[in-house]
Amino acid sequence: MAEPLKLPILSIDKLSLSLSGKSILKSIDLNIYPNEIMALVGESGSGKSVTAQAVMGLLPQKSCRIERGSISFNGQSIPAQNSAEWQSIRGAEIGMIFQEPLSSLNPSMRCGKQVAEVAIQHRPEWLNSHRKQKVLEAFKAVNLPDPERVFRAYPHQLSGGQKQRVMIAMALLCEPSLLIADEPTTALDVLVQLEIIQLIQSLQQKNKMSVLFISHDLSLVAHLADRVAVMQNGSVVEENKTQALLSSRQHPYTQGLLASRPKTNERIRYLPTLHEIETGKFKPEVITAAQREEEHSLRYQSEPLLTINNLYKVHTDAPLFGGKVSSTHAVKNVSFSLYAGETLGLVGASGCGKSSLARALIFLDPPTKGTVKWKGNEIASKDKAAIAKFRKKVQFIFQDPFAALHPLKTIGKAIEDVVRKHTTASSLSARSRAEELLTQVGMDKSLFDRYPHQLSGGQRQRAVIARALAVEPQLLICDESVAALDISVQATVLNLLNYLKDTLNLSYLFISHDLGVVKHMADRILVMHNGEIVEENEADTLYNNPKTTYSKALLNAAL
Repeated sequence: MAEPLKLPILSIDKLSLSLSGKSILKSIDLNIYPNEIMALVGESGSGKSVTAQAVMGLLPQKSCRIERGSISFNGQSIPAQNSAEWQSIRGAEIGMIFQEPLSSLNPSMRCGKQVAEVAIQHRPEWLNSHRKQKVLEAFKAVNLPDPERVFRAYPHQLSGGQKQRVMIAMALLCEPSLLIADEPTTALDVLVQLEIIQLIQSLQQKNKMSVLFISHDLSLVAHLADRVAVMQNGSVVEENKTQALLSSRQHPYTQGLLASRPKTNERIRYLPTLHEIETGKFKPEVITAAQREEEHSLRYQSEPLLTINNLYKVHTDAPLFGGKVSSTHAVKNVSFSLYAGETLGLVGASGCGKSSLARALIFLDPPTKGTVKWKGNEIASKDKAAIAKFRKKVQFIFQDPFAALHPLKTIGKAIEDVVRKHTTASSLSARSRAEELLTQVGMDKSLFDRYPHQLSGGQRQRAVIARALAVEPQLLICDESVAALDISVQATVLNLLNYLKDTLNLSYLFISHDLGVVKHMADRILVMHNGEIVEENEADTLYNNPKTTYSKALLNAAL
């Protein structure tokens, strides 16, 4: 007897949609069936989040226009719903987890109260006591430690992973039949990312619900989704069962999304870009073990560029209205050396002390104890002139390029200002130097007068790198500098950093939670856990034979 035909819980049929007159979605076909996980994969701007927002009714009514096609949920047309009907569906029958929990949660409201508001809206029959019990049960279901404490806590009192778990509890409180997860792990480190993926998978199986999981990382969803749809420029270019799509993918864009991610078993000088893969022009330049060994032996014969000895950083927290002062050891007894021409990787989960260490060693947040030496000369923490001179040699590239650039200043002016401050260049020669720096990082001079919001994420990060190069540094500290970028954009920025290293004889302290990226970039790797360096070794050696349990956990999460 044939199995009865399943009807989709969500059906998107030939949907074409425009925002403010610009075509965003182009004839989208997508069906999600009961009790399955469907992944929607593509880069920023491909239309993934707009598709999710259209399903949730979150697009602005005045500027959004459905040109053709339909969206139906359980057989009912979604766009035909009025405001009250939307409210009854959204949150109750369709739950949604957003990418950034910090901006999704109200910072001035306790977490328990925020989640309870969903019940007030959609389950008015629940009494106050029953409502709190339901919220606590939801917190327990998403494996939040001490649900009572989380109920009383404000968002800033929780870690990134805990905040995301609160968002998942909120989305699932009313037991929806469809969960939309829009990039729910992008801002999280690999260990927490793995925990959230496994949590969503277990909750889906337990609750027999459907999940639309949105991501820019095709390899991330490989072991999560039953089916995958790949989006590019507002269209679905490929769809199949997950393993079938991964093993016999046909579309060049799908191939590019997979190949742009650093492979764990190879060392090549430059990663393939999406364009090179789509056009078949990529020719990998493999770095042999003999070449790496020769580079290492030559590099470590010289004096270290940067030496850190027994560095501590203690954060003290004094309550505003009195009370007990608390102390947190963010960095504990850290020592290492970094050599000219070397890329030193620093890996660890969020909160392990990586960024605190980086800020301390360039005296942005001076160390509590320990020494920092530049080319053998100690930098005194109270010697402002020596610190200023040191900072010209060591520059920072931050994780979020948009936050690092002044929103009301063109990128050309941002770079030009640095040139004029640190050299005797005239206005004309400063502009010429700024244009030269833009060209050096692969940007056209025509972008000189663009503001940050007029650039893509990759272009903004290139502009930040150009600004850092304006003072002609010898060492760049890259603090999660590609974490916020799409996979293929990551490849272009990593390639740029390697190119600049070769041409300008730069050194890097490359900080990341992603061991796959760090292994591609680094000559040596430091593993940090709870403020301490727990392992240090050559990149290949550490990757192939990690010594500590923590390093093994990081590695397993990255594979």
